[in-house]
Amino acid sequence: MTTQTPPQHTHSRGRRTWHLVRHYLEMVVAMVVGMVVLGPLEALLWPGVDDRVDVHAVVMATNMAVAMAAWMRFRGHSWPAIVEMSAAMYVPFAVLLVPYWAGAVSGSFLFTAGHVLMLPAMALAMWWRLDEYAGC
Repeated sequence: MTTQTPPQHTHSRGRRTWHLVRHYLEMVVAMVVGMVVLGPLEALLWPGVDDRVDVHAVVMATNMAVAMAAWMRFRGHSWPAIVEMSAAMYVPFAVLLVPYWAGAVSGSFLFTAGHVLMLPAMALAMWWRLDEYAGC
């Protein structure tokens, strides 16, 4: 009697890439939803929050992180992955706040660069847990 090993379930490179791209795009959409949905709520609960660009940037990062975390949990991602992806919303601002407070960069630079740097920070978080994001 011979025993057969069950076939290994592997994903093609194209399928893994599609999972990564799809997840990345889902996170970008979740970020936008967080800003659009929670932004008006933040203005209602905290009038004048945008008077200070540093505070507004951190609150907006929180809006994006909340929406992304909710979507990631819905999609079945692990808590460590959710924490890391949420950190990708804050780390760029944490780095840029020091030169902003020192007067080395403007508020508009802080806001714009912080948002732009979130994108590679998200990619880095995905690379860190490649198997989780590639659909394996």
